[in-house]
Amino acid sequence: MIEPLNGYRLKERRPENTGLYRTPLGIPEILRNGSDITLVTYGSCVRIAQDAVDQLAEFDISCELIDVQTLLPFDTEKIILGSIKKTNKALFFDEDVPGGATAYMMQKVVEEQGAYFYLDSPPRTLAAKEHRPAYSTDGDYFSNPNAEDVFEAVYNIMNEINPAKYPKLY
Repeated sequence: MIEPLNGYRLKERRPENTGLYRTPLGIPEILRNGSDITLVTYGSCVRIAQDAVDQLAEFDISCELIDVQTLLPFDTEKIILGSIKKTNKALFFDEDVPGGATAYMMQKVVEEQGAYFYLDSPPRTLAAKEHRPAYSTDGDYFSNPNAEDVFEAVYNIMNEINPAKYPKLY
């Protein structure tokens, strides 16, 4: 069970259909279809990724956004692999330490499921900074990736693939 602490700070309406839906274990959800790059995340990072995907769309970058929903079991239907076959690029994103969940997800998809056959560029990870996080929401800003970090990581991948279409941003 992953319980993102940032979820406690969100205010949402209580669903009226509580108990009528089930989240299947091991089956990621494609939140937005895209054709340029696969962006894989989970938990509270989904909202951050959604903001970044909206910003990237303004630069004509179409992201396929995938919420893995569960890490154990992980992507039993190879949905992420199918997305990478379509986009040929991948960014794994979360707020864990470097080498944590992002590396786990990438290893599962690239190594175990064979996604490396379909990649046009090296897969990338975007995680928290390599230090102990601060004790407050202000610390999140300095420790955890934000929408701008996601935007920059995706844009840099696209720049490597097609620098004429996606020139360096200064």
